[in-house]
Amino acid sequence: MRLIFFGTPDFAVPTLARLAAEHEIAAVVSQPDRPSGRGRRVSASPVSAFAQERGLALLRPERVGAPEVAAALRAADADLGAVVAFGQFLPRPIRELPRLGYLVNGHASVLPRHRGAAPIARALIAGDAETGISVMRVEREMDAGPVALVRTLAIAPEDDAGSLGERLARLAADAIAEALAQIADGSVRWCEQDHARATLAPKIEGAELAIDWRDSAEAIARRVRAFAPAPGARTALRGEPLRILAARTEHGPTDRAPGTTRVRAGDSLRIATGDGWLVPVRVQRAGGNALEIAAYLRGRPISDGELLG
Repeated sequence: MRLIFFGTPDFAVPTLARLAAEHEIAAVVSQPDRPSGRGRRVSASPVSAFAQERGLALLRPERVGAPEVAAALRAADADLGAVVAFGQFLPRPIRELPRLGYLVNGHASVLPRHRGAAPIARALIAGDAETGISVMRVEREMDAGPVALVRTLAIAPEDDAGSLGERLARLAADAIAEALAQIADGSVRWCEQDHARATLAPKIEGAELAIDWRDSAEAIARRVRAFAPAPGARTALRGEPLRILAARTEHGPTDRAPGTTRVRAGDSLRIATGDGWLVPVRVQRAGGNALEIAAYLRGRPISDGELLG
């Protein structure tokens, strides 16, 4: 089939690569170049970079519904559009523009659970045992269209947003390729979602990154995983920001206030929580590199009884 692909981050690249190998890509649509990284240099999105490397027709509109964008996409004369983590609302004229009259989207959850911008982080925060990719038709209501197929995978105890996202990105490529094959041969079956069971996965806001040491160690560890490797769960030590990028938990009663350190010779650093201990594994101070906790403590020792937060 002749396709238009809508996508922006690294997560979307495996699907674009797979579709480019199996179909004709009429056009790629991605977000405009944005400042990124520590130096805030303007750079192309990962999807834009891939399209440029492959010589694919590329549009990077500020507003995908603009008349000139619609005209360019109409001229692409595509059969269908595929969407993965694009990042803009797709208005009806764009949704219905391909010959088949719709777009399909690969969403990183088992719909109707976790509709929204942050399904991977929200699944980790919730402590879900599994997640997956749902291939659905794009409609006006966010992530609410009928579903063609769902592919699932287990969330491993050690998964963070980075590792889980990489596995889901590969699964998305397989799932969308399978759905397109079903569409092409006419075997696709669309199933309406059970809207009464829908849950939302809104964008992660900055205030959510702050660790509340009154929470249980398990809840804090889930948030650490949800926000790693970036932007990172945040606390403060001696008035300076500290990100905790990996941690494990220890059960049992604590003998000090939440957020207070316990340091014993020859033992790991522990931090008291509302229920159990959090044991940091990898941390990062502002302006520094991410370090394993032993390396961090060699350069910046933490004393017993210090209070974080």
